[in-house]
Amino acid sequence: MKVAVMTDSTAYIPETIRKQHDIHMVPLSVVFDEQAYREELDLTTEEFYAKMRQAKELPKTSQPSIGDVSETFYKLAKEYDAVISVHLSSGISGTYSAAASAGEMIEGLKVYPFDSELSCMGQGFYVLEAARLAKQNKTPEEIIERLDEMKKTMRAYFMVDDLTNLHRGGRLTGAQALLGSLLQVKPILHFVDKVIVPFEKIRTRKKAINRIIAMLEEDAASGHPLEVVFIHGNNEQAARDLEARFKQKYPDIETSISYFGPVIGTHLGEGALGVCWYKK
Repeated sequence: MKVAVMTDSTAYIPETIRKQHDIHMVPLSVVFDEQAYREELDLTTEEFYAKMRQAKELPKTSQPSIGDVSETFYKLAKEYDAVISVHLSSGISGTYSAAASAGEMIEGLKVYPFDSELSCMGQGFYVLEAARLAKQNKTPEEIIERLDEMKKTMRAYFMVDDLTNLHRGGRLTGAQALLGSLLQVKPILHFVDKVIVPFEKIRTRKKAINRIIAMLEEDAASGHPLEVVFIHGNNEQAARDLEARFKQKYPDIETSISYFGPVIGTHLGEGALGVCWYKK
């Protein structure tokens, strides 16, 4: 059985890496003044942050239509027997549901939708693992079983400079956003039951970063191999500084740098930082 791997643009896996691993992608879009831009295809991440700084209103985000996903599936059906379709959390987007619905309409291609229950390079970790296993001729069921196993140790924490975008975009409750703006706290956020909730409320950015790194180092100290990614919202140096700090203590652990692209950046805002890791 020939198995394809597909994801959406919010995994933020660079095109060169997608091509290297035969990963297929459907884009989400950001909408400025009624004009929709497919992330990566119509708008780069750098262009997005520049545009958002000038925008009078927060842009909207939109998922790919069932038709868009179906079109990709139809193309894959010409070459593959099955597809593992990994998407951002169903708690913050309908993309997973669109893929599941589109999959039921395609003949000759068995679609296995997978809800990452988070986004960005955490989602990307699942995608890359699925692609690796597909090249080893693992069955779709074996691949999904491995992704479910990864989910048990996947941890992702992030912080934003301002909770306003998350609140206005409906991704965080009003009371939590209000508390943040009044007290100037820098809450650490994470996904629980597929939605974004505060993990801890911390007063300063520095303390929030220290807390996230402390949790990462606690897992690293267990001696179990980890894979770690440091994610930034248009501030690569901040992510690289965190990576260097961690590598001083744990030089042998595999790390990488990634970013919050347009769709996720709309909700988190510029300057957001995140760390995601799992036990390999």
